[in-house]
Amino acid sequence: MNHFKSISEYCKGINISSPKHPHFDIRSFEENMKTIKHQMPAFRHEFYAIAIKADGDGKAITGQFSDFPEGTTLFFNTPFQLLSWDILPNWKGYYLMFSQDFITQSIVFSQILDLFPFLKMEKSIPFSIPNHQLEKVLSIYENIWNEYNGDASDKFQIIEAQVYLLLAHVKRLFESQVDRELAEQSLKAADLKLLSRYKTLIQTSFYPDAKLEAYSNLHSTSHYAHKLSVHPNHLNAVVKGITGITALNHIHKHLLSLSKSYLLQTEMNVKEIAYTLYFDSPNNFNSFFKRKTGQTPLEYRQSVR
Repeated sequence: MNHFKSISEYCKGINISSPKHPHFDIRSFEENMKTIKHQMPAFRHEFYAIAIKADGDGKAITGQFSDFPEGTTLFFNTPFQLLSWDILPNWKGYYLMFSQDFITQSIVFSQILDLFPFLKMEKSIPFSIPNHQLEKVLSIYENIWNEYNGDASDKFQIIEAQVYLLLAHVKRLFESQVDRELAEQSLKAADLKLLSRYKTLIQTSFYPDAKLEAYSNLHSTSHYAHKLSVHPNHLNAVVKGITGITALNHIHKHLLSLSKSYLLQTEMNVKEIAYTLYFDSPNNFNSFFKRKTGQTPLEYRQSVR
């Protein structure tokens, strides 16, 4: 299965021209139709996309949704979500894409996932746009497209503001078209499921017989996010939103618990425990343990025995 880590990789993979910016892109469907692959088997990418399909035949599948509403449709792609399509070359409308780096570098989007939760839903629900709202939404896309293809040195300041405006309108439409209670329940259920899978994965990854890839870093949230097919920032937002502590803190809590168990119940020396818990060195293990407890591992062992 193809996995596109960057917008440039994605454009190359579907056979369209390279983006003008590494972390942001906007296209009209019409400009892609001459070269785009009209059939794409299931793939993933690592960015957000918001699209408006005004017309076009064939089938696109985003997540679990293959039957789009009749008429003009707004639909979303979230990082690591499965996508595929089999379309005719007559699609009309726009789509824009932006990466986590685009969000991180922006003051405007610092709270984007909290303000616009439909961007982090595993079940991103496509919905139709009422006719009286169509011109307004299309005009925002057109403004972003014109700015993106212009030469102004400050164009991304305008683009950020316009994307925020688009998201605000999409949120209003989303809440009026999709049952809000159902959407919130869906989001909450998906988040709780992700939290449960994350905590289980942390626990099972430190089993002595766990099979790990060579590149695995069990002390990093990125490792678990990759396993769970979500972006690390999304994983952290969900975990912290439910538990009040960061995803990394959950790893540290588990490491500390295992460390204390080994020190209390076994005769393993500090070096053995450090490497059993996948620390790079005994010194790093000592520093971690003292930072969390105020004692070195040996001091802790002596105090509890």
